[in-house]
Amino acid sequence: MDAPITKLAVLGTGKMGQALVAGLLASGWRQPGEITATARSPERISELTERYGVETTLDNSAAVAGADVIVLAVKPQDIDALLSEIADHVTPQQTILSVVAAIPTTHIESRLSNNVPVVRAMPNTPSVVHEGVAGIAGGRHAEDKHVAMAAEVLTHVGRVVIVPENYLDAVTAISGSGPAYFALLAEAMIEAGILLGLSREISTELVVQTMLGSAKLLRDEKMHPVELREMVTSPGGTTTRAIQVLEQSGVRAAFLNAIQAAMERSQELARGEPDV
Repeated sequence: MDAPITKLAVLGTGKMGQALVAGLLASGWRQPGEITATARSPERISELTERYGVETTLDNSAAVAGADVIVLAVKPQDIDALLSEIADHVTPQQTILSVVAAIPTTHIESRLSNNVPVVRAMPNTPSVVHEGVAGIAGGRHAEDKHVAMAAEVLTHVGRVVIVPENYLDAVTAISGSGPAYFALLAEAMIEAGILLGLSREISTELVVQTMLGSAKLLRDEKMHPVELREMVTSPGGTTTRAIQVLEQSGVRAAFLNAIQAAMERSQELARGEPDV
């Protein structure tokens, strides 16, 4: 990286924008005076100032002045209005980091002045608790240093993987939508516990802690999923019976088909196709 990041502008402070602000401050990597955040209402501005002490404004064009990295964190339907507002104020010396779902770098580049580097990212909901993961990809004018700057920002709310942009739809299907898959599994397991006579409170605690512990084994101990499954699965035992039923029910194929469908929908949204 040629120069350190000293100033950030976060345009849009919904869940993801706020998670980023909170993560950067909690890590100590940035001080409140080094972040400018924008929102759409005076009430939201006051809330951000009181909670985080960052600079705030309703004016997106004012927020980008002097920022090394400009984070676009608005809803997809609001991106064009935002880009129109800031287009005349962004320079090629700044880096755009977009966390706007389904909006390709070419769309953003076409609405800004020539040679502005754009990096697109697909973070996920666990970023709110600083355990997210983001796939990132550089656009046409983004060099390695710009991608590295974007990665440095996002590492403060989770982990980062760098991929070609055409793989971001797959990232969306796996990790962007992934929390919903685990939530659905948790729902089913909790309901099963209740049917077996456990209270909802105890069933929920058992399921959530089991998911957390299993994830830590896979990540921190670098266990392969097969290794973990075989560790728990004794021949002729309870887990063997359960896995047999899951396989007979086609659970593995259902997940493969679901994730494929999610990727295809991400591609449709990137092309601007409406919901059907």
